[in-house]
Amino acid sequence: MKLRNKFLLFAVLMHLVFIFLLLNLPEKKLFLFVAGEVLILLSVICSFWLYNGIRQPSKLISSGIEAIKDKDFNTRLVKTNHSEMDDLIHVYNQMIDQLREERIKQSEKNHVLDKLIGASPSGIILLEENDLISAINNAAVQMLQLGSTNAKGMTLSDIPGQLPLEIAKIGNGEASIITINGASIYKCQKAHFVDLGYSHYFILIEQLNDEIYKKEKTAYEKVIRIMSHETNNSIGAINSILSTVINFKDQLHQANREDYEDALNVAINRNKALSNVISNFAQVVKIPEPLLESHDLNQLLKTVHILMEAEGRKKQVNWVLELCSGELLATIDSAQIEQVLINVVKNALESVEFNGTIKLESSRNPAMLCISDNGKGIPAEVSQQLFTPFFSSKKNGQGIGLTLSREILLNHHCSFSLKTIDNWTEFKIGSFNFHAS
Repeated sequence: MKLRNKFLLFAVLMHLVFIFLLLNLPEKKLFLFVAGEVLILLSVICSFWLYNGIRQPSKLISSGIEAIKDKDFNTRLVKTNHSEMDDLIHVYNQMIDQLREERIKQSEKNHVLDKLIGASPSGIILLEENDLISAINNAAVQMLQLGSTNAKGMTLSDIPGQLPLEIAKIGNGEASIITINGASIYKCQKAHFVDLGYSHYFILIEQLNDEIYKKEKTAYEKVIRIMSHETNNSIGAINSILSTVINFKDQLHQANREDYEDALNVAINRNKALSNVISNFAQVVKIPEPLLESHDLNQLLKTVHILMEAEGRKKQVNWVLELCSGELLATIDSAQIEQVLINVVKNALESVEFNGTIKLESSRNPAMLCISDNGKGIPAEVSQQLFTPFFSSKKNGQGIGLTLSREILLNHHCSFSLKTIDNWTEFKIGSFNFHAS
């Protein structure tokens, strides 16, 4: 029971007792009766005055409590001209002012932090208990390819795709480099911070493609230029000398002449082959900037099909063209993209068995090109290295085709992947600068 109610109950009971006693006075005690009534009246007035003195502070305290419960830190209490109560009100108002300032500062910090997280190029995922996602920024949404899916309340294991599954395996305080489809490289780290005694976990995802590709390109460009310069200069001079030397064959004995000529021709041919190898490497370095124009990607796939169809007859390849209706216009360098598609189809032709199938597909939603085959497939240990410069799983391969394709697609700011799913090896190209036909 509240203090004011206790006081009110006490005052009522006390005055009822006084009234009862007055009513039971002897009739001859009229003076006492009148005096008693006056005293009771004065007591009622004093009690009412005291009750108001208790009720007003109590009301103010209740108002302050309700304001704190409602987190309304803008309400201040007015002084009552009672020194004890005014001291309490002064402390309360100071506390409210402090809470309001702290809330404003906290709100400003949270607003700035939300803006920074939202604008960060790194993916950031905040986790609740049981590893449920409580917040995720736009960069992480794009990296995890969530689209319009609301990931809040989900676990990483609930999200389809290889990247979220690999991230879910990372322990607290650990960092890991994850390669997806041989083309996308991510640095992922899981850590935590303590707030109000509770641990909150978060995951940082950084895409390393651009940084790694630039370093790789700088390194191999320098090496190839040195190799090309030194080798071509030497080979040209050596072949010139060998061609001169071969003219002296007539001065040799007839029995030695043929072996002499064959040996020199072998040396000359090997030098030419070495020069061709260096020239192939130099192609990667000498890729020009794309000349961007509007082209129909469907027509480009048809052209590649016509060019490679004759080669496919050797294995009686079944060609399947599944192209979206109408034109699929994109701003590209058609010659460079055509070279990429030819390289991909060549690899597919080498992979398929006799009477195998190669599909050439295009789609608008999502806007993408896909070349797939039901050939040998890509082993798991090879898939992580596919787009490493000059890596090749072929016995005598130089890895130039995929390296060249990678550079062209990066220059077009395209996304790409190469993987085997359900016995089909798919090379997908997306993120072209598509526009309405």
